Amino acid sequence: MDFEKAKEAIAGLAGQAEELIKDPGKVEALLQQLEEKMKEIPVAGDALSKVPLMVSMIRSYITKEYTAVSPKVIVTLLAAVIYLLKGKDLIPDNIPVVGYVDDLAVFAAAFLIDEPELAAYSQWREGTASV
Repeated sequence: MDFEKAKEAIAGLAGQAEELIKDPGKVEALLQQLEEKMKEIPVAGDALSKVPLMVSMIRSYITKEYTAVSPKVIVTLLAAVIYLLKGKDLIPDNIPVVGYVDDLAVFAAAFLIDEPELAAYSQWREGTASV
């Protein structure tokens, strides 16, 4: 799956993510599902290293602890989560290792699209942790 197809997959789920963002309880349930799903995915190196930061950013936004980000950024990240958990995979996950290639591509696209915002959130989080 190339970057453009991954972006299309995210865009196709943006409406669902926009609705989801209105219900913090549903967002939290989805993030918990993501954490469970991540245990099933074989080590994917750098491609998934930012997932904990992404989850933290979404949670901080939903709880209104961190609001210095556009809702569109949160929608993009949530759309990637929805793709992983509920999306119609281009490559079925039950195919060992290869089945997660499309999932990794969608997450990589979301991270590339939202890299500046994730970096800003990371700096904010480090600043609040030292206070």
